[in-house]
Amino acid sequence: MKAFITALFLMSMACCLRAERLEQKVASLPVFDSLASTRTPFDWLLTPERSVAGIYRTPDARGIVVANSMVWRTFRITPNLATTDYVNRMTGERMMRAVSAEGSVSINGTRYPLGGLQGQQERGYLLDDWIASLTPTEGSFRVEDFETRDMAPLLPWKRTRWARNTHDATGREVVFTLRGPEGMKGVTLKLHVGIYDQLPVIRRYFELVNETSDTLCVDSFELERLAMFEPESPVEVPPHFLLPNIHVESDYHGGGSFTERETDITEHWLTDPAYTSQRNYPRQTPCVLQVSPPIGPAQDVAPGETFCSFNVFEMPFDSDDRERKGLFTRRFYAAIAPWTTQNPIFLHLTSTDPATVRRAVDQCAETGYEMIILSFGCGLNMEDVSEENIARYRELVDYARSRGIEMGCYSLLASRWISDEVDVINPATGHRGGMRFGSSPCLCSEWGYDYFHRLQTFMERTGMTCLEHDGSYPGDVCASTTHAHHRGLADSQWKQFRKISDFYRWLSERGMYSNVPDFFFLNGTTKVGIGYRETNWSLPRDRQIIHTRQLNFDCTWDRPQTSLWSFVPLVQYHGGGDAATLEPLSEHLYEYKTLMVQNYGCGVQACYRGPRLYDNDETRQAVIDVISWYKKYRRILNSDIIHLRKPDARDWDGILHVDPQGQEKGLALIFNPLGEDVVREITLPLYYTGLTRRARIREREGRAKSYRLTPEGNVTLTVRIPAGGYTWYVIE
Repeated sequence: MKAFITALFLMSMACCLRAERLEQKVASLPVFDSLASTRTPFDWLLTPERSVAGIYRTPDARGIVVANSMVWRTFRITPNLATTDYVNRMTGERMMRAVSAEGSVSINGTRYPLGGLQGQQERGYLLDDWIASLTPTEGSFRVEDFETRDMAPLLPWKRTRWARNTHDATGREVVFTLRGPEGMKGVTLKLHVGIYDQLPVIRRYFELVNETSDTLCVDSFELERLAMFEPESPVEVPPHFLLPNIHVESDYHGGGSFTERETDITEHWLTDPAYTSQRNYPRQTPCVLQVSPPIGPAQDVAPGETFCSFNVFEMPFDSDDRERKGLFTRRFYAAIAPWTTQNPIFLHLTSTDPATVRRAVDQCAETGYEMIILSFGCGLNMEDVSEENIARYRELVDYARSRGIEMGCYSLLASRWISDEVDVINPATGHRGGMRFGSSPCLCSEWGYDYFHRLQTFMERTGMTCLEHDGSYPGDVCASTTHAHHRGLADSQWKQFRKISDFYRWLSERGMYSNVPDFFFLNGTTKVGIGYRETNWSLPRDRQIIHTRQLNFDCTWDRPQTSLWSFVPLVQYHGGGDAATLEPLSEHLYEYKTLMVQNYGCGVQACYRGPRLYDNDETRQAVIDVISWYKKYRRILNSDIIHLRKPDARDWDGILHVDPQGQEKGLALIFNPLGEDVVREITLPLYYTGLTRRARIREREGRAKSYRLTPEGNVTLTVRIPAGGYTWYVIE
């Protein structure tokens, strides 16, 4: 009994000393004055440079605040690490209603909370006076130290071509050191929480360090757990609950599709049964944010090794306005993943015949194109790394480089069958098939590792600098227990995702461009499919013109147009015959030029798929004219889009590019689908150009006129649009 009392006394003394050391260290941080500016006094979309990230302390030195001008998050560090405040400064709203653990990690079959305080009786709201009475979560990892530093970029990328944004996002982070509880001595968890300059975004991930003499298995984990205020709590259960107005995105995903919403597998909104005062009778209000992988990772961590989680990014919105929320997410990708703002002008070449390739290179050089991608069906096989194959394509790459043209190629990965031994095994059947693409190879089979080695070898030895990687990893699990590089079902998704991500990072580090029709932006890829159905490109040409504008309008709300590719079938694609294709180009010059103008004018690169760019001097000049126009206005055409009117083929439609930091503050592109000239009164919402009183506006290259803006930032123009044509206005 005496020994037990002594142990408790020593433990209590250790806790007191730890708390005293932490508070002394916290005291060295600058004080955060939460009352000085609770509400953001500016619009960060117009003047982001006014927001600077910082790490602060609370006035009582018992907490740390990560903050910029748009958002702050407060962490209590004594008696344990726990989030006690999360504020959207843009609206002045508190977003967090109750204290919980910071997440959890399951090691060798036992789940451990990460920090956390318990004892809050009312979970509908939190008062500062209650925090002092809360106690550490039982059996949790406990905070014992922290450090602050500049935040590192998400991943390295080599800048080799034009990009709308060439700078990595910057910010500050705090790294909390947490020690494991009884049974986990020697296990350290470093929780990274960062906040960005110029963005209302908080980034979070952890590293688990094994300083024991035994191998540990990280079975599963929660990277984030937040009890947030619910936007609604109806008495009954509606078909769909409203969720808190915050964007949550990780760099770990699956689903094999074009958008974050379709591929998200880590954001979960859970109920809170302990929230007894909620209005929903069955207590089914989804008001707890959990960020975790759906399975696994089931990763072994050997003595001296470190396991790293994925990243999660949290960005509160300041309204429900669709355009404004879209601007938030577009700015997020452009800043966090600046490689997506590269937007080279490329031809999808359908032949590998040396004479055809050289002619295409010459045409690209003459018209201002910058890249050729040897397209699917052209006969190239990247998996053939024989000396003969490498030499053949290296010669073509060298010729293209001599004319200032980059060259890349195509490879199909997941949506194909290899063999019973290689393909992913469906856990429901024990056999291949029935997965996202029917059947797909397991990336952690010997075949998978050899496949990536062959692609890397081909790219390096030929000198190609672009890869179109079709049918990328769709998030399939694999129940095989015989594949060389994963054990079974539990670790299969994690290891396959890491394998594909490592490959895309490898491309990014070397400045190689990557078209991937799956959402891997935060893992280094540069472009994704805009979201079309291939069979639409077999429709007649006149219908493709309208469909293309609808596509560009509908698919640029939540992703930067620089990160999207569309399609233009110079030759037949998925059928359709002569009525669907543009070849011979000179015979369909109106459609060819219109498609170029509406794609380049939107800032969307399309796969112009065919054997050539022009077939006579008139066509050649048309391509030169469009590319020259695009390059002259490249910055503004690659800037944010404001959606004016959706194409409906019954009246005018258009978009407005805006750039408050650019020389051209805006560029409006207006189309007329009708068979006669029209005159329309069109209001341009110039708020996001940053102009406040007057704007100088010119039609095409004409003379600029001065216009007074309304208090809302609008200007109304009388616009004449030719039949079946377009016009454009520059705002300065």
